[in-house]
Amino acid sequence: MPAKDLDQVVNLCKRRGFVYPSGEIYGGFRSSYDYGPLGSLMLRNVKEAWVRTMVQQRDDVVLIDAAILGAPQVFEASGHLSNFSDPLVDCTVCKRRFRQDQIEDRDCPQSKKGCEFTDARAFNLMFKTHAGPVEGEGATVYLRPETAQGMFVNFANVLQTSRKKPPFGIAQVGKSFRNEITPGNFIFRTREFEQMELEFFVPPSESAEWYDYWCKSRLQWYIDYGIPAEMLRIREHAKDELSHYSAGTSDIEFLFPWGWGELEGIAQRTDYDLKQHAEHSRQKLEYFDQATNERYVPYVVEPAAGANRTMAAFLLAAYDEDIVNDEPRTVLRLHPRLAPFQIAVLPLSKKETLMPLAKQIHSMLGARYMCDFDETQAIGRRYRRQDEIGTPFCVTVDFDSLEDNSVTIRERDSTAQNRVKIDSLLPELSHRLGY
Repeated sequence: MPAKDLDQVVNLCKRRGFVYPSGEIYGGFRSSYDYGPLGSLMLRNVKEAWVRTMVQQRDDVVLIDAAILGAPQVFEASGHLSNFSDPLVDCTVCKRRFRQDQIEDRDCPQSKKGCEFTDARAFNLMFKTHAGPVEGEGATVYLRPETAQGMFVNFANVLQTSRKKPPFGIAQVGKSFRNEITPGNFIFRTREFEQMELEFFVPPSESAEWYDYWCKSRLQWYIDYGIPAEMLRIREHAKDELSHYSAGTSDIEFLFPWGWGELEGIAQRTDYDLKQHAEHSRQKLEYFDQATNERYVPYVVEPAAGANRTMAAFLLAAYDEDIVNDEPRTVLRLHPRLAPFQIAVLPLSKKETLMPLAKQIHSMLGARYMCDFDETQAIGRRYRRQDEIGTPFCVTVDFDSLEDNSVTIRERDSTAQNRVKIDSLLPELSHRLGY
């Protein structure tokens, strides 16, 4: 059963090395996290799974990696300087600040009556800094609040060099930064985060068709990687929720312990961004269709997901507690492609006679998969640790292995074990992992 309490997963992440509070030895930095040995592997796997589906397995999408720092002109054209804001209110009693849409039943540490709020004002979410040795308006730059603009300003470059034509997409995975008023809920909402975004450029007449396609396709992706369908939903935005660039948006939401929360938004950005950048840069950002002799500015359908909150959702959905051999255990039933390690090689003993063979097997499997190697503690405790970090299979090397050239494969979810010849080990694991 998926985790009912966020603390179950937070504690596991800290204890096992998935996620640490950033700068913890100095008291931590609010809503900022570092990804440990396991978390960095899992986050990478989430991003690679997205790229595999959105780029590698398609012939109509290319991948780019644009700069994080952006000139003011880019964000002036995109509308972020004037429109990318949240409504901010202050409590006149405790002096804390909140988003206006998140102030219901707020307890005030200074007053039993609760907080007393000022009128809302717009608070721009962009991080501003300066490039070069001299501060001033000419040196102002911004940390990108989304990866999207790097794809829009490179539209003409990609169109010319990739030899693609609409409908086609530009994908990007990378860090974005938003000065959130009220970050929280672990890695769900932080000021520094990673996005997985696709800008899919289509003829205007095909926009609605592709919007429907991407809504269905993206929802299925989460199901394919292990999230139960009943923990997911698509919610269409009301008009007052729409971003300044959107003619329509639907969110794929996950049922977190605190309620429904967005994993990914699919937006109909129309031709807003390309026209804005064309106007401000005085460059043509359009496509000429030789077949129809038509020149037009493509419409854009944008599936945009948060990698960190997606990782959190996979962890919460995979978390389970059961009883094995009359003892409770915690297990992460992660999809094999998402697990930090696909395989763990466990020599039954630390004796030198077993080590060369165990190391040889680890080296063989490690050429294809991420493999852990653990030689300490009783074998049962090592199995439990691998269950808790989501490793699908353990390979146990024992003293019989030296005689019969076989090892034991233990499966995470069922705990079933079977003996396999070492020569057949790699194809057997490949078959059972599914790749």
